[in-house]
Amino acid sequence: MTIRVVQWTTGNVGKQSVQAVVGRPDLELVGCYAWSSDKAGKDIGELCGIEPLGVTATNDVDALLALEPDCVIYNPMWFDVDEMVRILEAGANMVMTAAFINGRSYPDNGRQRLSDACEKGGSSLFGSGISPGFIQQVAIALAGASDRIDRIVISESADTTAYDSPATEIPVGFGRPLEDPELPAMTASATVVFSEAVALVGDALGVEFDEIVCEAEYARTTKDLDLGSWKIDKDTVAGVTIRWHGKVGGRSVVEVGVRWRKGDSIDPDWPIGMGWEIEIQGRPTLTTKIDILPPPYFEATTTEEFMVLGHILTAVPVVNAIPAVVAAPPGIVTYIDISMPLPRGYVRL
Repeated sequence: MTIRVVQWTTGNVGKQSVQAVVGRPDLELVGCYAWSSDKAGKDIGELCGIEPLGVTATNDVDALLALEPDCVIYNPMWFDVDEMVRILEAGANMVMTAAFINGRSYPDNGRQRLSDACEKGGSSLFGSGISPGFIQQVAIALAGASDRIDRIVISESADTTAYDSPATEIPVGFGRPLEDPELPAMTASATVVFSEAVALVGDALGVEFDEIVCEAEYARTTKDLDLGSWKIDKDTVAGVTIRWHGKVGGRSVVEVGVRWRKGDSIDPDWPIGMGWEIEIQGRPTLTTKIDILPPPYFEATTTEEFMVLGHILTAVPVVNAIPAVVAAPPGIVTYIDISMPLPRGYVRL
């Protein structure tokens, strides 16, 4: 039997989510929420740049919930706890990419409200994406081969010059004066979901942290940067290094870090890769590197197409998790609570 799925929004990540659903024989797309009124009434395939699928997008939430979907794929840029509660209470399971791993960083009583909604609707809630999310699962799997673990370090680095998303990057601190006293607090608030990633690894290790803290460093641009839809002035932040630490007795046991830069003129001139490095410090110490590369054959990749790879990496882990999340007991679940998601239906022959 196929799992009936509703797609929630068709932005950059949502488009790739729809394409991933279409590729899986065990999933059936039955509805789609259109955030903007100009998308309502259009075929989902048209909105996502593929062939028509015979399913029309709507902004009628009641109509979508009346479809009684088994799962909602929730891909808005920002989460809305009221909206999430409404979906979960209606009995639909949810997989999401909107800054959620376990909800421990959600403001007020957001996590408790979501947990209560799961109990009322008999539904499960799961969050991932590539990082935080899938990369932590990889680190946990790698750690499973060491009989002593001293520390786990997960590091992401990326040149985000071509990534045009001021709504998500300005809150991190890009474009702010380096001497701004509010800068560290801004950075911590904008990246707090990484504290949930630290907690996820801690849960897998059976470690209870005394504290989870954020440390940040900044680099300035030595010239004005024109990024298309926004600009970064000379001598303001154009590079950030952020490390979230899970500490026990003052010692960092789990570190999840990111280093992002914009332009070719930052000071300090940090070296940047495009991917992740994972180090399990222990017996034995294990390391691995994950790079982001275009397909090796069949098609040439333009700069625009290369940027789509990030959207795919965000969307596909939660789509693949749908069968395991639907089978899970009600409540908030993470990678350590569900069976390993399997990449069914994507082999290109």
